[in-house]
Amino acid sequence: MAKLKILTDGDTALRLKSRPVSVVNDRIRTLLDDMTETMRSADGCGLAAPQVGVLRRVVVMETEPGTVLELINPVIVERKGEQHEIEGCLSVPGRQGYTHRPAYVKVEALDRNGDPITLEGEGLRARCFCHEIDHLDGILYIDHAEMVDEK
Repeated sequence: MAKLKILTDGDTALRLKSRPVSVVNDRIRTLLDDMTETMRSADGCGLAAPQVGVLRRVVVMETEPGTVLELINPVIVERKGEQHEIEGCLSVPGRQGYTHRPAYVKVEALDRNGDPITLEGEGLRARCFCHEIDHLDGILYIDHAEMVDEK
């Protein structure tokens, strides 16, 4: 595994739309492993491939210690309720802001073997799903945060 460089706001790659993964192979599995190591070493709870300069629809999340979720080509298929909470981002260091996100989210994706999975989340997990999937479309949380403060 390798620790990757996390791009920060101002890097144009963060504003580009990522391409779907057509074949889940060893390169994608290595990317998932490297992203997990990078996310953990940066003390994050989520990381999307564009944040490390790879424009593919790949996300890793760890909202519960020891439980890493790997999502390939994730799509939000259901949203319910609303939460208004503070967010930060490894690509926007030193800043945080309040966002409106669904309280519950259901996501369909592929796992590291290319098999379809469905995952659900509430609270932080729902926020993280939305935040990381936004990255795949070139959207940063600061684009819709009500206020952004220095940490």
